Amino acid sequence: MFVDEVTIKLIAGKGGDGCTSFRREKFVPLGGPNGGNGGKGADIVFQVEKGLKTLVDLKYKKIIKGDKGVNGKGSNMHGANASDVIVKVPEGTTLIDADTGLVICDLVHDGERFIVCRGGRGGRGNKAFATQEEPAPKMSEYGEPGEERVVKCELKVLADVGLVGMPSVGKSTILSLISGANPKIAAYHFTTLSPNLGVVKLKDQRVFVMADLPGLIEGASNGAGLGEKFLKHAMRTRVIGHVIDMGAFEGRNPIEDYKTIRNEICQYDDKLGRKPELIIANKMDLPDAEDNLKKFKEKFPDLEVVCVSAMNQTGLDEMIIKLADMLDEAELEPLYDDSKYEGHVIYKFTNEKPFTITRDDSGVWILKGEEIEKLLKMTKFQEDESVNRFARKLRGMGVEDELEKLGAKRGDDVQILDYMFTFKE
Repeated sequence: MFVDEVTIKLIAGKGGDGCTSFRREKFVPLGGPNGGNGGKGADIVFQVEKGLKTLVDLKYKKIIKGDKGVNGKGSNMHGANASDVIVKVPEGTTLIDADTGLVICDLVHDGERFIVCRGGRGGRGNKAFATQEEPAPKMSEYGEPGEERVVKCELKVLADVGLVGMPSVGKSTILSLISGANPKIAAYHFTTLSPNLGVVKLKDQRVFVMADLPGLIEGASNGAGLGEKFLKHAMRTRVIGHVIDMGAFEGRNPIEDYKTIRNEICQYDDKLGRKPELIIANKMDLPDAEDNLKKFKEKFPDLEVVCVSAMNQTGLDEMIIKLADMLDEAELEPLYDDSKYEGHVIYKFTNEKPFTITRDDSGVWILKGEEIEKLLKMTKFQEDESVNRFARKLRGMGVEDELEKLGAKRGDDVQILDYMFTFKE
């Protein structure tokens, strides 16, 4: 099964919990704290596997979750880090954040890796909190939560040449004749439902990869027919081989067919419209082909045309030599502009507070903020010193002053996530 688009939720591993422990040996007075730190949670890493051709392995995985780091122990024993989760994908896989629409990474080289979700750090044990003023702290931390995100995986096949054209113009037949590919071929439209790849080898030892891409119809750039299922795969090619039925079989008009396909290509993406193009005039064995070719060249005198007959297997050597020559000169443009990558987003300093406070209909103050919520999840509320530290941190962030400014009274309820607190001295 060819699957080229999947949306999955990723949850990196939580860090291991820190330990609250003290050294207790019979003849060692004042042993002191010796609670170890927790281990780091598992990262979720996407890695290119050259042998893969589809995202079918991810199709039925709604959630991929990393393991938690090992908890720390006494005797200064730190927990082990969790093993990373490796997700293998084909060459040409793009990962896009479903919430922002920005590109996380574009994986095109065999063995290339990218950490998409980072595991949380391990919580600190009480040994890590020891200071000169407080040599024996009775508190430690829970592990930091791992990153969570919903990711859209898009496969855009890697090929040097992409064969485009209306349905049933002979793209699959041409590919089967010049390479070792074995595409499904039949005498009806849309035989090709997914890209077929073939390796073309010339006598002069040059080699390139050709893709037979699903046929286009008018409106394809807006999703008609196979629409974007074809067009997104053409984006990675360096040269477009535009196959046209010059014999006008089934009443086709070669000039109108070319205009239609060019219009759809240019509407989909300007980069696709600028790629070098070779017109492959197929079915030259039919009676009207020569007349149609003459009219076509008169209408489009600047286009480079090569004549072939897949039926009679003529003109194919000339075609692949021209394509190879074009590839020697063509450069592969970056698929995405820098502004499309989340790593290129410009962050600016602002005076905005790292939290928001609202009040619901029942009078409860709702406190939200990524930093505060992370602090809450890492605090052990069964330890008095941890509770005091949590309160100090909130005060240092300005939460208490902001509540008073908004009119909160002592004794009011304050909610953070699912936890309820009382606002008091």
